[in-house]
Amino acid sequence: MFHKEGYKIISVAIVLFLGINVASYVAIQIKEWQIAILVLTLAFLILILQFFRNPKRKTLVADNTVVSPVDGKVVVIEEVFEKEHFKDNRLQVSIFMSPINVHVTRHPIGGNVTFSKYHPGKYLVAWHPKASEENERTTVVVKNNIVEILYRQIAGALAKRIVNYATEGEQVVQGSDSGFIKFGSRVDVFLPVGTKINVNLNEKVRGGESVIATL
Repeated sequence: MFHKEGYKIISVAIVLFLGINVASYVAIQIKEWQIAILVLTLAFLILILQFFRNPKRKTLVADNTVVSPVDGKVVVIEEVFEKEHFKDNRLQVSIFMSPINVHVTRHPIGGNVTFSKYHPGKYLVAWHPKASEENERTTVVVKNNIVEILYRQIAGALAKRIVNYATEGEQVVQGSDSGFIKFGSRVDVFLPVGTKINVNLNEKVRGGESVIATL
């Protein structure tokens, strides 16, 4: 299954793959060159297909757990001052996605979307300390019966478009699609101080399935 954000790009990639290889078969008589072009274009097509894959995930829905919003590696666990919305100290858990990770963003908790905002910005590498405040990003806050948390999609050096589906006032289900970030990025999750964190630095997590915190 592929994500809807990739349909156009996948279609273009398939047309290019077929067009280039038909043209090489007609115009180039050297078989080795034809094979080389086939291999290179097939590799490119496979990269596009794997980037936009959207595997189904089985989320164990619970108000007292926070699931990872994305696939990737935990790169930050620290207490910080969150100055955009809460304006107090929060526990920040950041997950970095490489270009080979699934790039679907999922709601870490279910509940009511109380805040959703897009910020234009720079394209610093996603692990840069200032990326959370200076890069292109979207901020979403969801509140359930137990907690209100904020998570932020952050563009990286290669990510040129962030898609955010969350709209203020809507009810969302834990683990459901919240957005998509194209070509490498990171997501920050801001939790109340004192929340039990269930992951460690450099640990790999799966969006919608890995429980990163217990409330």
